[in-house]
Amino acid sequence: MKISTIICSMVFALTVGLAHANVPDAAVDTFAEIYEKLDSVQWGGKNIGVVIESLEHLSPNAHLAATDDRIILVWRDSIVGNFAQPRAGDWVGYGKITTALIDKMRERDDSLAAMNMDEMYERAFDALMQGIDESGRYIPQKKLLANYDNRILTSLGLSGWRDEKGNFRVGSVIQGSPADMAGVAQYDLIDMVNGKYVRDMNDLELDAVFQGLNSGTAKLHLLTPSGNRSVVLRRATIVLTDADIIFRPIDDGGILEIIVNEVSDNAVNIVNEALAKYKNATGIILDLRAANGTDARVATKLAGLFLGGKPVMRVSQTAGEDMEYVPGGDAATDAMLVVLMSNTTRGTPEAIASAIYENSRGVLVGTPTAGGARIATRIDLSNGGALELLNKSIKSGSGIDLDSRGVFPIVCLSNIRSNRQQNAFFVNVINNDFNIQDFNKNKKVDVAAVRKGCPVFTSGDDEDMMASAVATKILTDKIIYNRLIAE
Repeated sequence: MKISTIICSMVFALTVGLAHANVPDAAVDTFAEIYEKLDSVQWGGKNIGVVIESLEHLSPNAHLAATDDRIILVWRDSIVGNFAQPRAGDWVGYGKITTALIDKMRERDDSLAAMNMDEMYERAFDALMQGIDESGRYIPQKKLLANYDNRILTSLGLSGWRDEKGNFRVGSVIQGSPADMAGVAQYDLIDMVNGKYVRDMNDLELDAVFQGLNSGTAKLHLLTPSGNRSVVLRRATIVLTDADIIFRPIDDGGILEIIVNEVSDNAVNIVNEALAKYKNATGIILDLRAANGTDARVATKLAGLFLGGKPVMRVSQTAGEDMEYVPGGDAATDAMLVVLMSNTTRGTPEAIASAIYENSRGVLVGTPTAGGARIATRIDLSNGGALELLNKSIKSGSGIDLDSRGVFPIVCLSNIRSNRQQNAFFVNVINNDFNIQDFNKNKKVDVAAVRKGCPVFTSGDDEDMMASAVATKILTDKIIYNRLIAE
């Protein structure tokens, strides 16, 4: 039943005063600060009423409507909160109403009541952010200050505990980890892993999936407040260093493997030093499969090490013209280049892959990228936390939208699953008798169809083996490399 129908059918409106609500002062202050600071950035045309209405995501029984005069909370079929709209700019007034709404939901929802106040308000902050930007989020202080001194070699980036039914309840998610990038959230319930019920798995089996001894993927089925869904996550290196370097000598040269975990200034320095140290490398594998980043300036510097002064991306503001990003200076290497990418290549790394493709600088190998190409606006709060809005979308250097689309490989790795398939593929390349469709040039491509034809990997061990073999073959055979570049 629509809220407007419910309101019209009522013979009277229940007005609830704020004086009776259990309103923590700290929460009121934080909500007030959030509204005030959001007012200073572009909301994409949304107003504070739309943001407050997003609190209804805290419970399926809650429905919120913000009119010009009132803010109304409907619980199932009954109005349980009816507040007068504060005057424009009365952020404390909005903060008090917000905490009163949450208090009324907690009175009626056992799952919300079971949370402590910190957990409850973190959920509420996140709900508000999603009302502005579906990818927006609130980052609490404890996540910002998280210490990653212990090297977690391969992890999905989540921890938690089993509930009374044997399912796994997510307790925390490491910022920037594969789980975080896929939208796994605190308190989500995992009931299946790789097609097996968690209740039938012992703790050692579960830990092997989450942590592992090498890179790989895991398919998780999640039960969340917003619905059930499945995600495929890649175990990735979560370390203080933002890039790892491996050099494999071959004959008079060698292959330099650069594994980027986070596109940052630190990663740029590590890559630049590696390119200077291994100048004899005849081929480079730039592994962006688990890379993420939201800083266009840094991504441009990293891409410039391979491209020189050529356009890397354009950033589309909420309002105004696109801003073009072009590196300064010359490239640090002209060695043959293969870029590995996957469905967890997200943000500015997607622009790097696209720039390398558009400038015919390297061969893209893997599966389509995430299509999450956005730039973040970070807003610090006085409680030590921060707001993050992904309100700027990324385009390729030539102006193709990458957000929601992604970048497509020239060599689809998931269609090469055995040595026999690999050998057949490269024989066809050498004979110039192979059918590769370059979907990156088609602005109206059916993205879902491309992803279906080149699906994500469900076995990370197989992917690692084939990625290394295929990339090495391309980089050690100039005929194959040049023909793939020409495609």
